This record gives sequence, C-alpha cells and structure tokens, in this order.
Amino acid sequence: MSTVAAGTPCWTDLATPDLDAARRFYPELFGWTGRIAPEPEAAGYTTFRRDGRAVAGAGPPADPDQVPVWSTYVATDDADLVTTRVEAAGGQVLVAPFDVLDAGRMAVFTDPAGAVFSVWQPMRMPGAELRDAPGAMCWNELVSPDPEGAVLFYELVFGWHPQEQSSAGPGYTGWRCGTRIVAGMLPTPGGDPPTDRPAYWSVFFAVADVDATAARATTLGGTILTPPRDTLLGRRTTLRDPQGARFSLLQTGAAGQR
Repeated sequence: MSTVAAGTPCWTDLATPDLDAARRFYPELFGWTGRIAPEPEAAGYTTFRRDGRAVAGAGPPADPDQVPVWSTYVATDDADLVTTRVEAAGGQVLVAPFDVLDAGRMAVFTDPAGAVFSVWQPMRMPGAELRDAPGAMCWNELVSPDPEGAVLFYELVFGWHPQEQSSAGPGYTGWRCGTRIVAGMLPTPGGDPPTDRPAYWSVFFAVADVDATAARATTLGGTILTPPRDTLLGRRTTLRDPQGARFSLLQTGAAGQR
C-alpha cells in the first residue's frame, strides 16, 4: 500500500448537509466519479475519483449546525500521540481519535487561533491516490491572524519548520517537513485581531485553466469569492460551492514551483 509520509497533507473531504448536490456539482466541475460507501454506518460517505484514483471525499456533517466545509487531513503514524501533542500545545480536540471502519484512524482539532484540521492514520485507505494533477488536491494553506503562534504550535504537533517562501510573495511561509515544503501559511489580510477573523485551512485543487473552471463553477451554481489572479505561487481563485463550502483552484503545475 502506498502511503504518504507522516506530517504531509494526505486527504481532503467535504462535510455538507446536501450530499446529493455535492455529488452533482463536483463531478461536473472536476470530472470526478463518485463511489458511495455501502456500509450503513458510513452514512453515504462518497469517495470521489479522477482517472480511477481517489482524490477526495464527501459526507454528512457530524453536527447538523456545522457550515459546509472542506477539511485538510495530515498523515500521521499515531493519531493518539498527535492528540496529546495538540493538547500540550494549546489546541483543542474537537473529535477524539476513532477508527473509520477498517480504512484508518482519524481525529479533528483546532489550533489556538481556531483553524480546524484533521489527522489520518492509514489502515486500508492511505489517503489521496492522485495529487498535483488536474482535479486533484495540490496545495493546503493556513490563513492565520497569529503566524508566530502557528509556528510554535505546528512545530510541536507535526515537527514542521517555517521557511520563508520569497517565490510565493512577501510574508509567505512554507511549512517544511523533513526535506519537503508540504503546505503554506500567510497572515490574515488586513491585520484583523484573532477574535474578528479566526484562522482557517484552505484546500486547493489543481486545474488546467483557472479562469475557465471558475466560470464553469458559476454556471453550476457556485460563487467566485476571489476573482482569478496571477500570484507568485501561481494563478489562483477562491470559490464557494452552491451550499457555501469554500475551496480554491490553482493552475496546474504552479504548486510544483513551491
């Protein structure tokens, strides 16, 4: 079984109250096919595939009041140990570690500034089988009002080290895990205090044409939050799906420049 190195974002899924709508919108947008888990306890969890390989998932929210959201999962060898580190570093445990059938073991946390993230300890399911290709996750980015606090927290939890990424723009930080940059971080725009703008993790999907894909999303009922623009990281845009879940697009190949 192919696995992603511990400390590396390895999976993303959508929590949404309208799974049927998600099963229509995203395959139309990205060319995905969906497989609904047959087990009753899976509650209709759907694995999306591109070219036959798993790229993302979607399921109902754990809390009926939760807003639709895409989640970043970081690979780990020990979800329980990460839980201990999160608590010691000042984060919160939203969902304690539990087994997802025989697929893997997961937990959900927030960092001290409020950014929600998950961990995945693989068993049968290693995570995404396709990365950095059109229709697949290609980048994960923390937007935080407290970058200095984030540096301390994620170093304690995952052993990440910050590295300024001048190629991505002033103030942009890359998270280095071992020899690789595995994710990014930028300060919350405008310098708002943490109480006004909590931190969050963004999920980026690679596309061959950002402008065309964004336009396609609007015809399917989505909304453009940030118009397509060229950045040093690549051409990017941020959208909401018809139910309100936020996600971003990045030009194919741009993420490989990090």
